[in-house]
Amino acid sequence: MVSLLLPIAQPPIESLDFRASKLSFNKSNPPRRLDFPPPISTGPAHFSPLDNLVSSSTYASVLESCKCFKLGKQVHAQALKNGFQGHEFVETKLLQMYGKCGCFDDAVQLFDKMRQRNLHSWTAILNVYLSNGLYEDAFECFGQVRFEEFELEFFLFPVVLKICCGYGGVELGKQLHCTVAKYGYSSNIYVVITAFAANGMLSEALEVFNKMSVEDNLTPNFISWSALVGGFSQNGYDKEAIEYLYKMQAAGFQLNAQTLASVLPACGRLQMLYLGKEIHGYLTRHGLMSNSFVVNGLIDVYRRCGDIENALLVFSMYSMKNDVSYNTMLVGYFENGEVSKALELFYQMEHEGKCEDIISWNSMISGYVNNFMFSEAWSMFHQVMWKEEIEADSFTLGSALAACADTGLLRRGKEIHSYAIARGLQTDPFVGGAIVKLYSKCLDVGAAQKAFDEVNDRDISTWNALISGYARSEDMVSVERTLEKMKADRFDPNIYTWNSIIAGHVKNAHNESALQLFLDIQSSGLRPDIYTIGTVLPTCSRLANLDRGKQIHAYAIRFGYDSNTHIGSAVVDMYAKCGCVKHARLAYDNIQKYNLVTENAMLTAYAMHGYGEEGIAFFRRILDNGFIPDDITFLSALSSCVHAGLVETGLEFFNLMRSYNVKQTLKHYTCMVDLLSRTGKINEALKVIKEMPLDPDTVIWGALLGGCVIHGNLEVGEIAANKLIGLEPENTGNHVMVANLYASVGKWGDLAKIRQLINEKKMHKKPGCSWIEDKGEIHVFVACDTSHQRTDEIYEILNILTSQIRVEN
Repeated sequence: MVSLLLPIAQPPIESLDFRASKLSFNKSNPPRRLDFPPPISTGPAHFSPLDNLVSSSTYASVLESCKCFKLGKQVHAQALKNGFQGHEFVETKLLQMYGKCGCFDDAVQLFDKMRQRNLHSWTAILNVYLSNGLYEDAFECFGQVRFEEFELEFFLFPVVLKICCGYGGVELGKQLHCTVAKYGYSSNIYVVITAFAANGMLSEALEVFNKMSVEDNLTPNFISWSALVGGFSQNGYDKEAIEYLYKMQAAGFQLNAQTLASVLPACGRLQMLYLGKEIHGYLTRHGLMSNSFVVNGLIDVYRRCGDIENALLVFSMYSMKNDVSYNTMLVGYFENGEVSKALELFYQMEHEGKCEDIISWNSMISGYVNNFMFSEAWSMFHQVMWKEEIEADSFTLGSALAACADTGLLRRGKEIHSYAIARGLQTDPFVGGAIVKLYSKCLDVGAAQKAFDEVNDRDISTWNALISGYARSEDMVSVERTLEKMKADRFDPNIYTWNSIIAGHVKNAHNESALQLFLDIQSSGLRPDIYTIGTVLPTCSRLANLDRGKQIHAYAIRFGYDSNTHIGSAVVDMYAKCGCVKHARLAYDNIQKYNLVTENAMLTAYAMHGYGEEGIAFFRRILDNGFIPDDITFLSALSSCVHAGLVETGLEFFNLMRSYNVKQTLKHYTCMVDLLSRTGKINEALKVIKEMPLDPDTVIWGALLGGCVIHGNLEVGEIAANKLIGLEPENTGNHVMVANLYASVGKWGDLAKIRQLINEKKMHKKPGCSWIEDKGEIHVFVACDTSHQRTDEIYEILNILTSQIRVEN
């Protein structure tokens, strides 16, 4: 058997255990499905308005996407008003909607009143009984189905098999098998597998699939293999889909376009670029690139994997240029930061009439939000709101609310919230979840809780948003309470839950708590992801905890996160703040894709530790590589000039800021004053202070006074000293600097007066602080500290060391 594309670069995914693993630290209720881990979400459905809708097909479309029972009842009422009472098709769709929304009584009442029932109606009520765990009632209901005059169809049997599993087990299953044989389906067990897979019942499909050859002497055919692969992929079980694709090929089946199209989304979600390329080669060799589904699937794989060049190549050469392919490319451009190309493509779509629905507009709005271009997102959102032919849906509102949350625009977010209420969309999981996130990020947790309570079919991301709000507000009691409620609702906390709590600790400077929670996550068996690493690394920087920082860096290396731009920058920053410039440079060199954040991190590391010449050279390289420097870049470059003592270079960089439209802040002026003062150009430094358009603060006067102390300039030094003491009269450090000035020029009488003033005011210099980590515990010390529980041992060792120093000297 020839492989998909000759030798496969990586081995097939190993056989997987389909049993769900616990995701929480504490015991909780079982997850919603016991036979599979949670699938990858493929996005929520959305609901459209009902004005002037009268056709049964339109009602069906609306009801199939409806997840809100309140809106569903409005649809039901309108259907009755428009004369659809007793309409078999519409009432069946209403029945399915009530079952999906968990409205058991409404569903049963509707079913009992139906004048005409078909097999779909009976199947719908069977599913209602199943979803409420009423297996005996469901089985009795199936008994009634058998006495109806219509012929049983294959799609009914997977539902009944599930009833057997819940109610009577093997014996009832055997009875059902006889029934299947009676109706002529026993020879076509492949159809049952297809029905299971199509209905998302993957464990049942797999069980029948595996037992075919053992108990029924049947061999899975092409249809059953394809159904299983497609079922796994469509329901988000991506690794299983790819595993069975390999097994299908190994069984001797030649893959067709439909099978490969069904598995391409799994490749994209898992970012398996090598497999996507293998499938691309296979499709090309077998002349299957005329199929629009595989072409769009390939574009999606390439854009998800960041290979936008190949995505564009497939789009240009093979795409039918339909709405799907256009929007896939649009999203791909945004995901890879090529915003101008996305806008150009959108204009092209408008010119060709491809933007007549809301999908493309949603792609643009969410793309702008994800690239932090919030003003552009708002402009696009307002265009949608003014267009009569296009109406905003749940995704439009969700993206706009995300922009409000990220920019802290609570008032504007409240306006959208009001609009969502008017449209009845505040209960939609996507919109409602975005509203919860808005209030949580703006620290209005009371409003977040109210919004949360209104959301129907809450998913785990909505729970996480609420927990994040409480964590950011330092309300850990509510965090614990919400976690318990979340578990009671059969949602186990996932890594995103704990990321939210860690982020709350970090935001509120509880760095030790954040680090401890990170350790707890690891010991629980959960795998910290890239966001966990990015959140917890700054705590090591703030605590200057090098050992813990190295451990987290090692974890990042092990899982391939260290080359990520965001993580690499955080690692560089951590090593710099822990005093290891060499390690910072090694981490920088390992970053895969550089941006201004990575450049600033490394430049700041050089400036922070006095590597002036290296910093200047690095800054020039930043400019040569085409990066546009910002205020942080120039601040580090000027600081490097201070350490190198290069006045001319500092003046060059300071003047260069205007060329890049970077505003000169007080910190930049302070660097220039410090540079001029340290190199003896005291009068020039004073001139800079007098002519700058900003009010000088204690830092800039302190820089000037420091230079005066070094070079013994009493005249300017006294000016700076008077300004300092005037701004901070109780700051002991200011008086000490003045004393040092008088000492530097031999003004001993004035020095004595300053010391007398310090003594009279009983001023004390704030003691320095030191800390050390030992066996995972951090010990903090200040001068003359006796609070440590091992004080006697510490001072005994200190006396021994002091004695040895004296002997050596």
